Amino acid sequence: MAYDADVIVIGAGLAGLAATAELVDAGRKVILLDQEPEQSIGGQAHWSFGGLFFVNSPEQRRMRIKDSHALALQDWMGTAGFDRAEDHWPRRWAEAYVDFAAGEKRSWLHKQGVRWFPVVGWAERGGYDANGHGNSVPRFHITWGTGPGLVAPFERRVREGVARGLVQLKFRHRVTGLSRSAGTVDTVSGEVLEPSGVERGRASSRTVAGAFEFRAQAVIVTSGGIGGNHELVRANWPERLGNPPERMISGVPAHVDGEMLAIAEGSGARLINRDRMWHYTEGIQNWNPIWENHGIRILPGPSSLWLDARGNRLPVPLFPGFDTLGTLEHIMRTGYDYTWFVLDQKIIGKEFALSGSEQNPDLTGKSVKGVFQRARADVPGPVQAFMDKGADFVVEKDLGALVRGMNALTKEPLIDEAALRREITSRDREIANPFTKDLQVTAVRGARAYLGDKLIRTATPHRILDPKAGPLIAVRLNILTRKTLGGLETDLSSRVLTEGGDPLSGVYAAGEAAGFGGGGVHGYRSLEGTFLGGCLFSGRTAGRAAAKAVN
Repeated sequence: MAYDADVIVIGAGLAGLAATAELVDAGRKVILLDQEPEQSIGGQAHWSFGGLFFVNSPEQRRMRIKDSHALALQDWMGTAGFDRAEDHWPRRWAEAYVDFAAGEKRSWLHKQGVRWFPVVGWAERGGYDANGHGNSVPRFHITWGTGPGLVAPFERRVREGVARGLVQLKFRHRVTGLSRSAGTVDTVSGEVLEPSGVERGRASSRTVAGAFEFRAQAVIVTSGGIGGNHELVRANWPERLGNPPERMISGVPAHVDGEMLAIAEGSGARLINRDRMWHYTEGIQNWNPIWENHGIRILPGPSSLWLDARGNRLPVPLFPGFDTLGTLEHIMRTGYDYTWFVLDQKIIGKEFALSGSEQNPDLTGKSVKGVFQRARADVPGPVQAFMDKGADFVVEKDLGALVRGMNALTKEPLIDEAALRREITSRDREIANPFTKDLQVTAVRGARAYLGDKLIRTATPHRILDPKAGPLIAVRLNILTRKTLGGLETDLSSRVLTEGGDPLSGVYAAGEAAGFGGGGVHGYRSLEGTFLGGCLFSGRTAGRAAAKAVN
């Protein structure tokens, strides 16, 4: 039986595009499959903020940030916390990825036309000791053009492959099975779904219009994770994070369902670290949703008071932007699945950014004028829209009205005005003193020692109850599903491994389906800016390895 292509790639997200682009460069024939319509090419990466993790970049050096490979590796390993026998390949991938981030990653992307916003962000600051979780220095580089700007060069390379007759794009093809001949997985079968013209991200029809079967010498699985499948998220929820939330909102569309992972596992692949996951604690309901239960993440500066459902401040160092999973673990121990930011207009105007390409039209549209207008605005337009229309926002001139609004949003009226006033007044009292025992105040002052934060990310310290800084704002924060940190176990050539540790002949994996490499390159936690880069690195590796392996 003849082959239909040299390689079949399952999934047209960023990892799949990167793998296909490398196969095209090697002159290989590729069939690229995806269950969604063509307008969804690029997958989740299209919706992203475009953040990338670089080490000792020109942007860092211009901001007087001293970074190094050794420091980045220290941060990665302290964050990952590898402690399992199956962490062998994830650890090897982590070492390789830090090499990539400190080496050719930036120049490789730059040659393809990718550029970055000049101010480097400081995500996941940790707040523990030097060997613990977090980025010791700012490393979050925002792509000029956000997610679409990062997808574009890889989509272009793939479409050039189509024009050369090397790539067949097969959208609306849902894979349901992998099978083998003579011990090698070489056949991909499934259902052809009816055509769909729905807008990108919206749920597409699952009506079956036909069937397909393709054969190739190699198969690369780049189908993503489980974040859109809340049942699967709850089934894999780790005991260390407490009980799964009663209510979650979705940071990814419903088609991110994890079904391909089960198909690969059923074909002999080893799926590891399935209890490791990355969900955000600063989720807000999108007032203008694209997919069902659509949530947006706030990318906060450090000044907002973070309160649990009863109005108690979260413990040190669980400040905004410091430790995502540490915060999630604490929240789930409170017995409630939501928390609050309490702040004022001066803080929200300077410190709130919203994750997502559609929430940042200036950066996505590569508008220098738009960026300057955002910087001059009291509150950026997308943030103001949430203040005006968001279901999780309460905006009031006085604290009593704010508390009444907060209690109106929840099943139980748990916030006590007198207790909250004491909390804020105590914090405000220390703002007026050059000395403080409030470590969040210390963190705010420390953040402003970094020029990037002082310019665009951290408000001047002030009293929250100062009327000049108002109105007061409360934001109800929800658990937002996002990334799968575990996945198909792969060696450094992206070959999928079996339970016995041998390669599953003919099968490779990349992106979130491979835990961004090895089956869990991040370990327990992420340093942020590492998901898109992980798709690119593992996709490139898989494409190059498969290209060498086929005749």
